[in-house]
Amino acid sequence: MRVADLVELVRAPAALTVPGDVIAGAVAAGNLRPARVAGLAASSVCLYWAGMALNDWADREVDATERPERPIPSGRVRADTALTLATGLTAAGLGLAAVAGRGAALRTSAVLAATAWAYDLGGKNTPAGPVLMATARALDVLVGAGSGRRRAIGPAVAVGAHILGVTAVSRNEVHGGSAVAPRGALAATAAITAATSAGGPLGPARMVTAGLAGLFASAVAPAQLAAAQQPSAGRMRAAVGAGIHGLVPLQAAWCARGGKPRLGAGLVAALPLARALARKVSPT
Repeated sequence: MRVADLVELVRAPAALTVPGDVIAGAVAAGNLRPARVAGLAASSVCLYWAGMALNDWADREVDATERPERPIPSGRVRADTALTLATGLTAAGLGLAAVAGRGAALRTSAVLAATAWAYDLGGKNTPAGPVLMATARALDVLVGAGSGRRRAIGPAVAVGAHILGVTAVSRNEVHGGSAVAPRGALAATAAITAATSAGGPLGPARMVTAGLAGLFASAVAPAQLAAAQQPSAGRMRAAVGAGIHGLVPLQAAWCARGGKPRLGAGLVAALPLARALARKVSPT
């Protein structure tokens, strides 16, 4: 087993879309202490990677037919190794949350971990699946907010609503499907863009917020529209990939709306890197 196989198993580069959740929540709550935010971001990355490893462990029999090239069905990673890795990463994530955040952040991280495991071990293929995934990403924003989570409801709802649409589309990325899911995701993108652009401080910060919200829309809407026009498996996968990467400008827009436009502009610098790495390791 190679390190590259584990990187593929946990979709390692896709974790670049995770720290922005914590940062957006911390900005909204006014709790941007660097050590705290760094620790909680690392915690969330561990929980994200754990969810990816657990997902492939739970789907190993289905993937043997639908995606035999994945690490477990191809024999490059043992199933028990994936489960052990998921368990270890979950423990590491909660440990980091305990050290960096304590209190409310640790409790929220624990609920986040439980939600991710519930999704992977049974909820994924039920009607509740997209809701569980959306809840997990919204909770990730609230982890950053800690005890100030009420002030972070806006970015948490925006991120959760976006992921709800992305997850609904992802159900059709193997065989294709109807246009209902991508149309719904496209409508959600329009609503999220409008809601994110509205409000916030006047002046340059509002202009930066609007610009970053527009970047979010331009990053995800074209692929969603293409999938709605022709709901093939390939276009569904493209819409899912665009939706995952689109989290970065959305998080950045909420940082700017929270009064940190420079931080938002800096955060969005991760987008080109995430896209480049996705050509080597698929985020889905």
